[in-house]
Amino acid sequence: MRADVAGLVSEPGKTALLIIDMQNDFVIPGAPVAAPGAVGITPAIADLARRSRAKGFPVVYTQEMHRADGSDFGIELEFEPPHCLEGTPGLDIVDDLKPQPGDRLIRNKRRYDAFLGTDLDFVLRGTGAENLIVTGVCTDICVSSTVQHARNLDYRCFVVSDASAGTSPQRHEAALLCLEHVFAHVGTASEITQVFRL
Repeated sequence: MRADVAGLVSEPGKTALLIIDMQNDFVIPGAPVAAPGAVGITPAIADLARRSRAKGFPVVYTQEMHRADGSDFGIELEFEPPHCLEGTPGLDIVDDLKPQPGDRLIRNKRRYDAFLGTDLDFVLRGTGAENLIVTGVCTDICVSSTVQHARNLDYRCFVVSDASAGTSPQRHEAALLCLEHVFAHVGTASEITQVFRL
C-alpha cells in the first residue's frame, strides 16, 4: 500500500464496506464455482464487518442470482457452469457472514459488475459513501469488474488483499497488481483498519 494512502481518503466517515458474492456456490469447497481460498478469507471479512458496524460504516453485500431456467446467464455459460440459481442454497450468503440488521443486500446481480442492472450505486449514494472497502470473490472477476466501475463513478476503492480471493492464487495476485495501478488502493486487512481507524 502507498505510504500516503491515508491522505487520499475522502472524509473517512463517508465509507462503506462492500462484501462481494460471499455465497455458498463461490465459497463452499466442491461448489460449482468455488474460489480457492474463499473459506480462508471469511474470518477477515467477518472481522471487518464487525468493526465497520461498530464504526457506523454501512455494510453492503452483493448477491449474484440467476433464473433457474438459465435465461439470464447470457454468454456467461460459455465460461462457467450454472451457479447461484434462484431457489437453491447455492445463492445464499455463507453462514459465517450472514447479513445483520441494518446491513444492505444488493440482490439480483446478474453480471460480474455489481453496479450493472442493480441499485448498488443508489444505495451507496444514499449512505453518503465516497470510500469503499472492498472484499469478497472473485478478485479477478466480480471484484475487479465492480472496482473498475466504482472508480469510473469516482468512488475511492480500497481492496483488501487478504479478504478477497481469486479463481487461482496467480489470478488473484495478477488482479491486485492491475487494480492497484489506477483503479484502487490495495492493502491488507491490518493496513486498511489502520487507515480507517477501525
